[in-house]
Amino acid sequence: MIKKLTIAFLLTNSLQVVSQDSLSKIIKTESESKEKSHSSPKLPFYNFKSGLGFATPDSSYSINIRFRVQNRFLMNTVSDEDLSPASWEARVRRCRLSFTGHVYNPKWSYYIQLSFSRGDMDWSVTDVTTQNTSPNVVRDAMIFYKPIKNLQLALGQGKLPGNRQRVNSSGALQFYDRSPVNANFTLDRDFGGFANYTIHAGKFKTILKTAITSGEGRNSNSSNAGLAYTGRLEILPLGDFTDGGDYFEGDVAREEKLKLSFAGGYHFNDLAVRTQGQLGKDLYSSKSFHTYLADFLLKYKGFAITAEYIRRDTDGSPITKNASGSTRAVVTGDGVNTQISYCFKSRWELAARHSLVTPHSDTYALQHQINQYGLGVTKYIMKHKVKTQFNVFYNNERNLSTSTDVITNMFAVFQIELGI
Repeated sequence: MIKKLTIAFLLTNSLQVVSQDSLSKIIKTESESKEKSHSSPKLPFYNFKSGLGFATPDSSYSINIRFRVQNRFLMNTVSDEDLSPASWEARVRRCRLSFTGHVYNPKWSYYIQLSFSRGDMDWSVTDVTTQNTSPNVVRDAMIFYKPIKNLQLALGQGKLPGNRQRVNSSGALQFYDRSPVNANFTLDRDFGGFANYTIHAGKFKTILKTAITSGEGRNSNSSNAGLAYTGRLEILPLGDFTDGGDYFEGDVAREEKLKLSFAGGYHFNDLAVRTQGQLGKDLYSSKSFHTYLADFLLKYKGFAITAEYIRRDTDGSPITKNASGSTRAVVTGDGVNTQISYCFKSRWELAARHSLVTPHSDTYALQHQINQYGLGVTKYIMKHKVKTQFNVFYNNERNLSTSTDVITNMFAVFQIELGI
């Protein structure tokens, strides 16, 4: 009787795939099973550890299928003093379907992720960007090659090795969504070549991630002469986090020993054509810019703290003008996001967040300072796969050129995440 084969997929939106060692053991186990019973029918292997997984009897290819849905109900108040509703957001925020696995042998693997809700497809109109003018269903389409244990190469469309909150999956957040710091300065996704190299020295672990990409973002129609260059270095001085906990928010795994991660990165987008590089409206002329990133993560027995800093600068003025005198600028400035939380053994979590976005002085008239405080309660039913979240935020947006508040209000969010 052929033994059941278990394939353990370790996959996050940080572009990690099934390990070389695990797939080698898969092939070895299958070979031993065949030797013991030549007369048994050749049936596919399957597992349900993380989604729906299938593999051919000869291990020539495998596929793992997952889905997740985020349903959101959000209320904005009129002001911080008038708490009556000003607007509502009621929608399917995210609806995703993903496929992972390998083809031919474990050295060749893939990751495909599709999005189906309107708010998740970056649905553009002509006055937003000419880079894509139709719904973006394809979020990730990556082909990986792992020639040796510590090196992974990739070609395709996926997340750049940018700030930690962006690298974390949107399904692995402890608040309803990412912070305003991420919204203004993230690198997001792009198409190009990627390379990751991991170094182990006892428990001490170092990961170098690099990418050379188009610079125009996902599903762009064309690219100019400039490219984007990204590098990120992660240091884990006390070893790996439980269950890959450096790539999900909150200490849901309740680390038995103190775990730390320090990271820094740099991104240069040469001749960017959009206000945020891979995101945003079209600039009236191309601009090159630099992004600097640093972040920190600590987890221990349910307690977690994470902080990240991002800065974006341009070569020369960030402002562009068209023939009629209208202006658009690269989103420049500094952002700091800090989160602290405690997850109880019952998997109830309390969390707090502060986010501050400060534009540079030459864009005061075009961009507002954002100062936001939030509190959250989360019940993890099946870790991050199934959870309910309730958040309350105070939000202030200020025009620094006139020293006046543009928006000062509160908002509350209830959200359910469900996936496999």
